[in-house]
Amino acid sequence: MKGKVGILLAMVVLFGVIASGCIGSQETSETKTTSVELTGDFVKDVVAIGKALESNGVSEVKFSAWGSGDPNSVMRVYGIVEAARRINKVWEENGVNVRITITDTHYVASFQDAYQEYLSKQPLGQAGDFFVNSYAFLPTLADEGYILDITEYANAYKNVIEDFYPSLIEASKFNGKLYGLPQDTEARPLYIRKDVAAKIGFNLEGIEENVKSGEFTWSDVYYWAKKAKESGVEWGLIHRKGSAHPDLIQFIFAFGGKLYNEDSGKLVVDVPAVYKWLYVEWKFAQDGLLPKDIMSWDWAKQIHPAIVEGRTLFDIGGTWYWTEWQTKEYYGKEGTPRPLKPEEVQAWFAYTLFPAGEKGLKPVTLSQPFVWMINSKAGQQNPKYDELKDLYHKLAFLMIIKASDPDINAIHSVISAHLPVRKEAAKLISDEKWLNDLKNLNLDLDPQVKDNIKDIVATTVHPINAKFLADVSYMLEYTKLAPAHPKSPALADIFKEAVDKVLRGEMTPEEGVNYIIQKINADPELAQNVEVVGEIPKDWKFP
Repeated sequence: MKGKVGILLAMVVLFGVIASGCIGSQETSETKTTSVELTGDFVKDVVAIGKALESNGVSEVKFSAWGSGDPNSVMRVYGIVEAARRINKVWEENGVNVRITITDTHYVASFQDAYQEYLSKQPLGQAGDFFVNSYAFLPTLADEGYILDITEYANAYKNVIEDFYPSLIEASKFNGKLYGLPQDTEARPLYIRKDVAAKIGFNLEGIEENVKSGEFTWSDVYYWAKKAKESGVEWGLIHRKGSAHPDLIQFIFAFGGKLYNEDSGKLVVDVPAVYKWLYVEWKFAQDGLLPKDIMSWDWAKQIHPAIVEGRTLFDIGGTWYWTEWQTKEYYGKEGTPRPLKPEEVQAWFAYTLFPAGEKGLKPVTLSQPFVWMINSKAGQQNPKYDELKDLYHKLAFLMIIKASDPDINAIHSVISAHLPVRKEAAKLISDEKWLNDLKNLNLDLDPQVKDNIKDIVATTVHPINAKFLADVSYMLEYTKLAPAHPKSPALADIFKEAVDKVLRGEMTPEEGVNYIIQKINADPELAQNVEVVGEIPKDWKFP
């Protein structure tokens, strides 16, 4: 009997041990880490997140990267690919059995189209995890809750954040909260064809200083454009088309106007400045110096060929034109279209700030920073998303921290002629050895990244292009930003319509101003967000 009782007690104890073990395992499962506190130590944070994911049974994290822009700006998506490789390497070196896979690098030419696609796909859960686009769209995306507030995460990475130029960090905020990290920025020079200038006796020596001092104004641009036309050159001025928001609103600033009232938080239609802008456009077009239908011209077939073939004296463009002309077959003057050589771009083009509208005012340029933004549902295609959301979101933040590494940003700047957003990246651009390594792709980069930028690198990495970036960097001291306001794109579209009608001669400049005001008042929501100030100036003359 005692023997049976002993066996029974042993079984009870054994069952208890087994049960205890089971319960212990259950407790371990319930206490698995689903959140990690960011410390600012990149390797430590990445490893902690990796181990937390691994302990939750996750071995692969899938992300997608959406970007847009000119053909040379593909690092806007491949920067994310490279960031994934660098984090995977950290995990491998620290024994973390998790890998990041970039499932989609969606890159389209039109940043406006990319934005519309992102808007339409976001509610369906089909938008990219990472979205790089103009800061102008950031307020709307933030307001709709479509992108992640990274303010708290960034507080742990002040050492990185402080290396960005402060104005660009400010452009990445909405209502005081940080919603992204700057990816690039640019200036918008006034390009001048040297050969056309020489033909009409336009001495370009000292032009930069004359523009800086406000001595050379838009009246001078008109004077020389007319001279060029009279000499047989097809056009005096070519400018960009589409939304007036990124480029042509420089006229408002050049005529001393403003676009935003910081006190009221409303957009501003500065009537005197807008009228002068429309008048300049109208005058150039009516006198045959600027195509009346320029707002509908084809980029590749009309706008760029007219510039690179010397069929205009002036062009309002962007710094990125400099290398785009070297990679796209815009030049067809010899029969078969081809890209320009760096030496040709340097020999044919001078560049300066956007001149003051009239004497007594200041020159300007305009920047439109692109920003890495994170989908507020980033990582949702991965296992246990609801449970592990905090880990996926913090990993996504560390991805854009890594994609902002100085060398990645410097590569993007050199091959796309955009300006660096970090001080450390600016130092690399002036490093001759680093430039040579980039030229030979002798850098530690993902093979997919190398393969996708090798042709661009071959044609753009050149001391002439590095010098151009150094030459135009001073323009950021004069730069303006369009207001980061949710209604700013809507107002820009109305400006665009007015410019088009004035250029075509369908409206006078005064009618153009009234058209803008009428369109604003017809939209109650827009009317609530826009202040109309000032009056059309009497007896104002141009040129």
